[in-house]
Amino acid sequence: MVQRRITLNDLVLGEPLRWNLFAAEASGQPLLQKGQILSDTSQLSTLLAAGLFAEVEPPPSVLHQLNLCNRRLERLLHDLRNEHNAEAELRDIARDVIHAVDLNADIALACIFLNQIAGTYAVRHCIETAVVAVVVARGMRHSPAETLTVTVAALTMNVGMLRHHESFQNKGGPLTGEEMAIVRRHPEDSANLLKCAGVEDEEWISCVLLHHENDDGSGYPAGVASPEVTQNAKLINLADRYCAQVSARNYRRSILPDHALRTLCEDLQHAVDPLLARHFAEQLGKYPPGCLVRLTNGEIGVVTRRLIVAGGDELHVHCLRDPAGAPLPAASVRHTGDADCAIAEALSEDQASIRFSMKQVWGAQASL
Repeated sequence: MVQRRITLNDLVLGEPLRWNLFAAEASGQPLLQKGQILSDTSQLSTLLAAGLFAEVEPPPSVLHQLNLCNRRLERLLHDLRNEHNAEAELRDIARDVIHAVDLNADIALACIFLNQIAGTYAVRHCIETAVVAVVVARGMRHSPAETLTVTVAALTMNVGMLRHHESFQNKGGPLTGEEMAIVRRHPEDSANLLKCAGVEDEEWISCVLLHHENDDGSGYPAGVASPEVTQNAKLINLADRYCAQVSARNYRRSILPDHALRTLCEDLQHAVDPLLARHFAEQLGKYPPGCLVRLTNGEIGVVTRRLIVAGGDELHVHCLRDPAGAPLPAASVRHTGDADCAIAEALSEDQASIRFSMKQVWGAQASL
């Protein structure tokens, strides 16, 4: 049992205890029960002097919460045609995704790059897109209400082609004309399905309907052009495209994060909103948490944390292999601002050739 010592500052007379309290040699039943009202100051002083300890609850796991969200979303989206009042539950799932990001955004991002969200690609992709959208929306100082709308729209953007998504993933060749028509129609189908399931929020529906439209009118399903394409729809569009590139598919490997960001922000075919491009670059960076890297000193590890310091951004890297390929001690954390610890390159899983659990690197907040 992990414990911490309680002081008088932790306690309020006349109010219920927030924890079970144990003696220093904790075993068996607690001396004071959670919920008990404290009133006897003399007895309390004696107990505090002898030592009172509360059991420390482990921090909530970001990884566990995102996987719970994924399972709930998968069940609800697959049955959405039979739902008539799904808005409240979809918003509840979106709030849990936002809470997971707020608990530790670095771990939430790492779950994407380390492929730790279980389930079908179609639904997992929506969770991952929502995580990236929340991180960027936070950086843009979106209000809680606006962030919730963007999140729930990202979670539901593809529900209109959910039944087809897996078969499209498993195809060995290009999509047929009929299949392409389904893809180009899915924003409209998704919006209509959400309306039938009881969603009345016009901004939510608009984000879903517009998330594949482009400022120049070259998108789909309606070829809407700027300024009708809202910034929130464009945020979801970029998050969607970014996650699609960095996630492995049945027919191709994932694209390394630095290359995906460059491709996204320097799109020569469709100009990217410069404000959004700047925030994506600032919030995700070339080497986001979960990215496998080689340092200039030859060590190989995983980026664990983004940190803004004077003079620029600094990353923390948990190194697992030395330049010769030998395992390093568990506490081998490097700071990219230190000499010889800059990132030389991002690595694929095959190139890095390292195996680890997220809990091993990030601790209890990354436990399954």
